[in-house]
Amino acid sequence: MENLTVKNFTFEWGSRTYLMGILNITPDSFSGDGLADQGLEAVLKQARDFVKEGVDILDVGGESTRPGAAPVSEGEELDRVLPVVAALAAEFETLISIDTYKSTVGREAVKAGAAIINDVWGFRVDPDLAGVARETGTPVILMHNRSNPSNAAIKEKLGGRYVGVEYQNLLADVKSELLGSVKLAHQAGIPDRHILLDPGIGFGKTVEQNLELLNRLDEIRDLGYPVLLGPSRKSFIGYTLDLPLDDRVEGTAAAVAVGIARGADIVRVHDVKQMIRIARMTDAIVR
Repeated sequence: MENLTVKNFTFEWGSRTYLMGILNITPDSFSGDGLADQGLEAVLKQARDFVKEGVDILDVGGESTRPGAAPVSEGEELDRVLPVVAALAAEFETLISIDTYKSTVGREAVKAGAAIINDVWGFRVDPDLAGVARETGTPVILMHNRSNPSNAAIKEKLGGRYVGVEYQNLLADVKSELLGSVKLAHQAGIPDRHILLDPGIGFGKTVEQNLELLNRLDEIRDLGYPVLLGPSRKSFIGYTLDLPLDDRVEGTAAAVAVGIARGADIVRVHDVKQMIRIARMTDAIVR
C-alpha cells in the first residue's frame, strides 16, 4: 500500500494509527458537541486543544448525519464551514478534512484550505464531487452508507439507531458497495493512492451489524486501501452498554482498540486526548 503525502505530511500506512478530531459545526450533532451556535473562537479553542493533544487531522462538518437529522442547504453548509476552514488553515499546519457530500462545498472548502474530502455517501449522492477531488488533487475518504430514515428508531436516552436493515451478506455487501464508490473515483481519474475507505459504522446498520463489521474490519482493509474507522460515541455503543452519549468513552475506547487490531489506519473521534492514548498503547501492542 503506497504511502500518501498531503501537503507537508506523509501517511506511512501500517506504521502507526492516525487520529482525526471531529469539529461539528452544527447545532444538532448526535454527540452533543455541535459548535454552530458557539462562534468561531469556540471552534478554534477546541481545535487548539486537539492539536496540542497530537491530532493528525481536523475534520470539519456542517451537516449532522445522525438518524433523523434534517438536511442542510448548500448555502447554509457553506456559511457554516468556510470561515472555520479558512481560520484553521491560517492558524495550523495540521491537515484539515471537509466532511461533505456536496461538490460545491467540497470545492470551496479545498480553496479555503481543506486538504482531504470526507464523503459519507462515497460519491453516490453528488458524483460531481469526484471531479472536484480529481481537479484539485485532493485525497478522498469514501464511506459505505445505507442510511434510510424509514429504518431510524430513536430513544430519548440512547439516541438514534437503525433497525430492520437487511443485507444478503453483511461483509460481502459492504465491500461490494465500497468498491462501487472506488469505481466512481477511478472513472473520475482519482488515483488509488488518493483513496481511503470507511466501512460506515453506524450508517444504515443495526447494532449487531456494527459490532460484526468492526470485528471483521480486516476484511475491509484486505481490499487494498487505507481504512478510516469512526465508532466514536455512536449509538451501537450506547445500546450495547445502555449508556447515554455523554458516557461512552470506555465503549469508544474498546471499539478503537479492536478496530486498530483489525487494521484501522485512521480513527475519527470526539475524545481526542483519551483516544490518542488508546491508539498509542494499542499500536505498541499490535504493530
